[in-house]
Amino acid sequence: MPRQEEKGKVNSAQKSEWRKKFNYKFIVKNIRFFIFLGVLAVLYIYNGHYVDKLVRKIAVTEKNIREREYEYKTLKSEVIFRSKASELIKAVEPIGLKELKNPPIQLADSIK
Repeated sequence: MPRQEEKGKVNSAQKSEWRKKFNYKFIVKNIRFFIFLGVLAVLYIYNGHYVDKLVRKIAVTEKNIREREYEYKTLKSEVIFRSKASELIKAVEPIGLKELKNPPIQLADSIK
């Protein structure tokens, strides 16, 4: 049993060591360091919030880009489809235009 009493004495001795090290004078003496640590903590928290906000913004932008890309591909395929000769003929038929059956005539300048 004397060993438990010795442990109790050692623990109380260690506690008194801590109390000697961290007293009012120590805190006042190192107040600048504690303020510096507080500022670093605030900056660390701010940086975390800023990065989260930025990641969300990037995700929204990527989603918009994907949507625009799909829209572009759809419109491009539609334009390519409509620019085919057979589709052009169908499109101009209501106006009264028809496809030429014989090749066009070239006019030549006779004054040389």
